[in-house]
Amino acid sequence: MAVNGSLTDERSGYTFRLEGFEGPLDLLLHLIQKNELDIFNIHIALITGQYLEYLQLMKVLNLDVAGGYLLMASTLLHIKSKMLLPKSSEGEEEEEEDPRAELVRRLLEYQKYKQAAGELEKRPMLDRDVFLRLIPTEPEEVQEEERIEVSLFDLLEAFRQALERVKSETIHEVLLESLSVEDKIQEILILLEKENRSMAFHRLFSEESPRRIVVITLLAILELVKMKRIRIFQMAPFETIRVSPI
Repeated sequence: MAVNGSLTDERSGYTFRLEGFEGPLDLLLHLIQKNELDIFNIHIALITGQYLEYLQLMKVLNLDVAGGYLLMASTLLHIKSKMLLPKSSEGEEEEEEDPRAELVRRLLEYQKYKQAAGELEKRPMLDRDVFLRLIPTEPEEVQEEERIEVSLFDLLEAFRQALERVKSETIHEVLLESLSVEDKIQEILILLEKENRSMAFHRLFSEESPRRIVVITLLAILELVKMKRIRIFQMAPFETIRVSPI
């Protein structure tokens, strides 16, 4: 999981950063794969709407959205507006390029380099991929589950679903909540210790919790990932996200 930017809990002044980068093209590729779309025939209205929803989620989390995300949002809106324009005459229409063509070219080029980088990352490196053979302490050891790394956008989607499950508050009450990100970190670690195995990501979010607690919970999860105290994974792409202690 990777993200570039900072997340802040306004009331506690808590801020942390995660290393790495996932940019607007990563988000677009994620949405195309999630919706099982043909990259050569992108449903631009659908993708634009979902892209803007993700930017809104980043705003809820006080995630500093880089200018590239906002530039891509304006690009998508421009393409969408051009596609809504009435068709030209048949002769002129043949000469007009699909408004999505340049975006498709960028996505294909980015996807090619991303796949190449992934293949290079898998190759062994001197003094890195060296493992000691350990003597098992038990006759039979439980085989570790196959795991797929979860991206920032997968987490944002799970966070969106958690917010949807939170019941709307019909009565306004002013409550002094002392729960901080640090407190939530300890709660999550205790819960995972009791489970003694991986658990579904959504179980960390109570439907009875207010939105602020849901946000604090996600901030605590991201900090635990940064501290390398927990692992977030899926058994297959777009399946249930799971959390396990390291």
